[in-house]
Amino acid sequence: MFRMWGKLVKNNRTIQDTVAEIPYGSLTRTQMVFQALDEICVRLDLGKPIWLDANIREFQLRDRTRFGQDQFIETIDFDFLEIQIIEE
Repeated sequence: MFRMWGKLVKNNRTIQDTVAEIPYGSLTRTQMVFQALDEICVRLDLGKPIWLDANIREFQLRDRTRFGQDQFIETIDFDFLEIQIIEE
């Protein structure tokens, strides 16, 4: 089971979080990451964030990254969305 944790942080406090679980199948790791992020965004009622080069590098190195206001089209009422792989 592929599991990704997503949390909304405001003023250094987690205000909401969820875990997306994707069963292993014919999906690649990248496809599972995008599917899990989509599920997290639906559960947290967010638009999909834009992946910048810095997000890609950080995610490749640490299996986690943060999306701030610059990565969302709409205005957000939190500081950032952090995603992290917790099980592969």
